[in-house]
Amino acid sequence: MAKNHYDLIVIGAGASGMMAAITAAREKQKVLLLEKLPKIGAKLKATGGGRCNLTNRLLNEDFMSKFGREGRFMSHALEALDHKALQYFFKEIEVETHAPDGFRVFPIDHNSISVINGLKKEMQRLKVEVLTSQRVEELLHDETAIHGLKTQQESFFAPKVIIATGGMGYPILGAEGDGYSLAKSVGHKITELHPAMMPLKTKEDWGAECRADTIAKVEMRVNIKKYKRLYAKGDLIFTKNGIRGPVVLDFSREITPLLAKFDEVPILVNLTKGMNEEQIRQQFKKLIKNTPQITTLDLLKTLLPESVSLALCSLSGAEPTFTLKKLSGKVRDNLIRLLAWTPLTINGHDGFKIAMITHGGVSLKEIDPNTMQSKKIEGLFFCGEVMNLDGPCGGYNLQWSFSSGYLAGRNK
Repeated sequence: MAKNHYDLIVIGAGASGMMAAITAAREKQKVLLLEKLPKIGAKLKATGGGRCNLTNRLLNEDFMSKFGREGRFMSHALEALDHKALQYFFKEIEVETHAPDGFRVFPIDHNSISVINGLKKEMQRLKVEVLTSQRVEELLHDETAIHGLKTQQESFFAPKVIIATGGMGYPILGAEGDGYSLAKSVGHKITELHPAMMPLKTKEDWGAECRADTIAKVEMRVNIKKYKRLYAKGDLIFTKNGIRGPVVLDFSREITPLLAKFDEVPILVNLTKGMNEEQIRQQFKKLIKNTPQITTLDLLKTLLPESVSLALCSLSGAEPTFTLKKLSGKVRDNLIRLLAWTPLTINGHDGFKIAMITHGGVSLKEIDPNTMQSKKIEGLFFCGEVMNLDGPCGGYNLQWSFSSGYLAGRNK
């Protein structure tokens, strides 16, 4: 084959791009992998704080449901490479994995560098040509088919090109949305793009006094009639100017698009592991029966850390040193109402610079789910985050990246 001519060119050396390159090379294709940064796998290295939560053990149907209404799009990709097959793939390339909590799957040393090194070694074995510091500027094509691409330095030719450039999150790790402009250049529609999987800012400042504590099994819902179905559950951490933690990272996927419509998004937060007002009253009644002189603060501390208990006393007007009986009925009702559903107002975030993923991307209607090939132009494929599909924390997005990369790399 002539110089600069390949069977397949992959743009982007992240999780999906490397998987696509390896899969195609195993099919005896001559593969070129282009990366604009000086090193491959920059975002993969940072995933999960460097621990690299590769996937989880959910069955495919349940896994897809976590991605919302677009989740069914990934059924063929998951059939081709589910979590069991992914673990077997990593075992093949000498990266042992395990699920210490019985659900989330990590490399056994909890080190993303082991994953990157395993992928790199396999690409070397398969003679995948990897070129770094290569920014792709243009796709070469006619009206019906792809012929290659042009970088800042030179042109490369292939009948098949895979866009695996990721989204807009963490631009310091190379995410600048290049894939979107390449897709648009051949007529693909890009849905609205929003930062996701990130902390959120609140209008209220009382949470700043509660930063020392993590609240487990918190439930959140949007308090706007049209969007009341939006819901998340998980651990919450208060910050100096807002909230973070797994539940916030997950919920931010729903919140950031709403913040683009509204200046503020009111939410309700259950801090008491799902207990409702009546259950809280009954629990307090039992405690008071056994300890009649128990203070309001000590009652609340049976449900919440002291910092949060004090904050809710202040919000409701309850004197923490009084017994519950000594509080006025109005204050007592207000306190219990706050314990069941605490109102917060989301009024901002720090944008794509700290977003772990992008909500939005290349329209799925224009991609064949059986192959990941463009419906608009022959020979163009997509995989990973560049598409309009994103999931919650817990290995969902990496599994999708690897599965879609595998399917695109097969490109039959």
